[in-house]
Amino acid sequence: MSDDPTTVRSVAVTRDDVVRALELRERGGPRAVLRVNPPFAGRMRARLHVEGREGDYDDPAPVHLPPNRLVRTPTPFPAADDAEDALRAAGEYSVERQRERHKRMVDGWRRAIRARLVNEVTIETPSGPHGVEVKVLG
Repeated sequence: MSDDPTTVRSVAVTRDDVVRALELRERGGPRAVLRVNPPFAGRMRARLHVEGREGDYDDPAPVHLPPNRLVRTPTPFPAADDAEDALRAAGEYSVERQRERHKRMVDGWRRAIRARLVNEVTIETPSGPHGVEVKVLG
């Protein structure tokens, strides 16, 4: 175990944590990240965390990974207005149809994000950028 984050060779994340963190950000919610807590070792686990609610960190500080850096070409979160526009253009609009269509769009977005997780990421450390392998769980 070490205070030096460059000790980390791989970080394990769950697909669900990455999707939840990205969705929170995309919906304008709290600033969610995947956090790696010290002391650091070769293999670490990054867990879902909301930034800004913890106060000041001791030294060494945890490593925060923004969820969009863990996804290859993340697509924008589907807007409810897009579902409404498509239904109105087809002459099939109702509030219930809009809800159902948006739900399907969000489910498809989540599946796409789960399928696009990266195999490596660069973490920011006091000594500069450091590349680590990403191990996806679940």
